[in-house]
Amino acid sequence: MSPTPRLAAALAVAAVLVIVLSPLVAGLVITALVAAFVADARMASGRVEVAREAPGILARGVAAPLSVTAAAAGGSVRLRQPVPPDIRVRPSEAVAALRAELVAGRRGRHVLPAVAVRREGPLGLARWDRRTGATTEVVVYPDLPAARRLAAAVRKGRFRDPGRLARGPLGLGTDFESLRDYTPDDDIRQVNWLATARAGRPISNRYRVDQDRDVVCVVDTGRLMAAPLGDRTRLDAAVDAVAAVALVADVVGDRCGCVAFAAGVRRRVRPVRAGGERVVQAVFDLEPEPVDSDYELAFRTVAGGKRSLVLVYTDLLEEAAARPLVAAVPVLARHHAVVVATVVDEDLDATLKTTPSRPADVYVAAVAAEVLAARSAVVRRIVAAGAVVIEAPAASLGAACVSAYLRAKARARL
Repeated sequence: MSPTPRLAAALAVAAVLVIVLSPLVAGLVITALVAAFVADARMASGRVEVAREAPGILARGVAAPLSVTAAAAGGSVRLRQPVPPDIRVRPSEAVAALRAELVAGRRGRHVLPAVAVRREGPLGLARWDRRTGATTEVVVYPDLPAARRLAAAVRKGRFRDPGRLARGPLGLGTDFESLRDYTPDDDIRQVNWLATARAGRPISNRYRVDQDRDVVCVVDTGRLMAAPLGDRTRLDAAVDAVAAVALVADVVGDRCGCVAFAAGVRRRVRPVRAGGERVVQAVFDLEPEPVDSDYELAFRTVAGGKRSLVLVYTDLLEEAAARPLVAAVPVLARHHAVVVATVVDEDLDATLKTTPSRPADVYVAAVAAEVLAARSAVVRRIVAAGAVVIEAPAASLGAACVSAYLRAKARARL
């Protein structure tokens, strides 16, 4: 229980009355205010029923509705929803009913605290602050809505490789299935010229998507993956991309697994049919560790299995840290199709494209150019070792990895 600003203002007025009026009158006024405060406090101490509808599952960066309502007899009730540091609520306070949005900035498991209730008495002189209700666990997954949109686009044959001319869906496979009328999006190589001549109209071949291939996502969770990228880390971008590839693998009928590693192997899911959900469950709460990653150990973990497409999610910014990766790639490339996926540092590119406005900017640009040159050297060495390198902004890394996956299927590299 605590007094309100209204009571403080009333007591200040009563203090002035001591000077203007007689002390007896001022004393009666103060006594009346104290009595009113006690009565108001009693009325404000009544029970408040709070009902909260909070989502138990969130996707990182995707808003979800939160509803809190309060029922109390007499007085006003103000509601506030406290949140942990990695979750934002907008707005956080309201009177009687709160309609807000929760936005999670970090994957993993979080605890949503009980609702804070402030109830004032009918006179507005006293108020009670308390927590009402129970805490709720909130599970924050990677950006699954974006991953599901990619999977739906692949299912409907509408997925396009970013940056390329739209020439029909990727991942068509190599097994002939049937003939159909030509559509403007078809690749010219799909046209069946004999059938076209007989029918008198353009006819295309329809191919059956190859199935039962293995896809393994190898996720680096070492110190370099903790580097921030705006509102996310490099590991956040990698986990979003893993979710996209896993859900697409379910759509096209392949087996998907994953290995998460740092100094040792932290998580492992063997490739299974319809394994997208298991992969997401295995990686959604991974956090970077402040250690150097052991690429050789991780690659040996998957090297002996069936020929697969191995997608390695890591960072190539630091040349010294990438040397073990370059040395370990041949371990995989001998038996598997290897793709190394990394997030481009858009800040470095922007630094080089910005006209210097002071002498210090010249030195900053020189450092950025040196870092990018070292990165290009690492990429060339990885390609020479037998892997394909994907570099994409964080927001489009998932789509770039799906493109690489479907291209590998279309070229029968799996």
